Amino acid sequence: MSVWINGRVGKRIDHRDRGLQYGDGLFETMRVHRRAVRLLDYHLHRLFDGCGRLGIAAPAERPLRRELARAASLRPEGVLKLIVTRGVGGRGYRPSGDERATRILTLHPLPPTPAQPLQLRFCATRLGANGRLAGMKTLNRLESVLARAEWSDPRVFEGLMLDAEENIVCGTMSNLFIRQGACLVTPLVDRCGVAGVMRRWILETAAGLGLRAIERRVRLRNLADADEVFMSNAVHGPMPVAAIKHKGTAIRPASVETAMMLRTRLDRS
Repeated sequence: MSVWINGRVGKRIDHRDRGLQYGDGLFETMRVHRRAVRLLDYHLHRLFDGCGRLGIAAPAERPLRRELARAASLRPEGVLKLIVTRGVGGRGYRPSGDERATRILTLHPLPPTPAQPLQLRFCATRLGANGRLAGMKTLNRLESVLARAEWSDPRVFEGLMLDAEENIVCGTMSNLFIRQGACLVTPLVDRCGVAGVMRRWILETAAGLGLRAIERRVRLRNLADADEVFMSNAVHGPMPVAAIKHKGTAIRPASVETAMMLRTRLDRS
């Protein structure tokens, strides 16, 4: 793994950094494909939007693009993780306004994408609603940490997470899509959950495949009625689902067609 802190090779972070002290920051997990960052504009749009919403001084765009391009060029395929924190500050929750953002960039090998359609389960850990943080990829990921700790079965790739009202929102590390006929549905992330960059790409690509994309609340019955279910994230792209375990039974979508068409289109882009 290669590490750069504020553009320089290094592995030491000041213990006073608010990212460590309070989770005060954001991150982007980006796929390196052919020595470049895939969907880079989408990642930067989400990062800069999140910095604006949190009042964090965002990195300058042009130098950041150059930094990301240099790091991505070191591997033909891989994963780049960019963390932006508010920076070093004093004790206490209230920012002083004088903090200078900390930027941490790491380059990792590419993990294998599942070769077969996924096995899913439901998580007991619920997502809390907070519209001010919804959609952002903040450093506060304890809900996903607790949810992912619920199972160790290697056959289960991902767990579905619900909100307090029993709406299905997302996976621990991915977004959910359901197709019924020509309608492609993904859960709203206006109260909790992360608005993934691959989710955005799929929503924008759906019309080109003859699909009508909709964001709305999703319940268990919608999974049972679906022709197809798939998950998505920036590293693995669209991933078809074979079975979703629920209370001793399994929901088994009949098709993987849309996910495979999207994967083909993504690989060609």
